[in-house]
Amino acid sequence: MSDIATDRLSGAQRKFLRGQAHHLKPLVQIGRQGLTEASLEHLEAGLADHELVKVKFLDFKDRKEELVPHMEQRLRAECVGVIGHTAIFYRRHHDPDKRKIKLP
Repeated sequence: MSDIATDRLSGAQRKFLRGQAHHLKPLVQIGRQGLTEASLEHLEAGLADHELVKVKFLDFKDRKEELVPHMEQRLRAECVGVIGHTAIFYRRHHDPDKRKIKLP
């Protein structure tokens, strides 16, 4: 099987995931303290549990373009979209039996 770290998602898959994330509430909010180790750990757990999570930028809105690639690398996840001040991250579960999202 392919691995999300080596294979980039197609445009259709990214669009599908943005649709799946529409009803989700942000799991983490980036506030005054910025991107902290605690927020990264919380995101790590969320990706492990749900595969698809939203991150809301309350502060650092002007720096989200530089924070998102750092978050992708650190979390070994892919940002499937940024809508307003909310970024959507996806990381496929390594165990095929525990995958919740079936990509088209």
